[in-house]
Amino acid sequence: MRASGGRAGLPRARGRLPGRVPGPGGGGSAPLGARLRRGGGLWGPGVRAASSGGGGGGSAEQLDALVKKDKVVVFLKGTPEQPQCGFSNAVVQILRLHGVRDYAAYNVLDDPQLRQGIKDYSNWPTIPQVYLNGEFVGGCDILLQMHQNGDLVEELKKLGIRSALLDEKKDQDSK
Repeated sequence: MRASGGRAGLPRARGRLPGRVPGPGGGGSAPLGARLRRGGGLWGPGVRAASSGGGGGGSAEQLDALVKKDKVVVFLKGTPEQPQCGFSNAVVQILRLHGVRDYAAYNVLDDPQLRQGIKDYSNWPTIPQVYLNGEFVGGCDILLQMHQNGDLVEELKKLGIRSALLDEKKDQDSK
């Protein structure tokens, strides 16, 4: 369960401390997705199965570079074309629904150091983990809630990514 009382009265993700910035050395504030809450198959052409650069993929400096390298970065179990858990699959499907095609995907099952390192880096105990513009958003549950309440559309817009759901809504409105 999430504790309440995060920044500006918004729910706070578990295990996080308000007012701290995520980064090397652990600690950190609630994920972006938790701070934004207001209640409530096939790869695309740009999706890249990224490599953490071989062994030692879990150092804070390497992880900092990985999460900042692309606008959208996902650490998941498996690959976007073949997720190895339901939560990773859900993240891939949400991104696909929004038409997010250009993102880096890191398979934590390929590198145990990466798997533990990203958990330590974000101070978040589970995989998948989603980063937007170098900032930790959260896992599947937070991304799903952002999708449901419209926050994901807004966050993608800040990155210069137009959600495909906007075009779908526009098509439905014209009928």
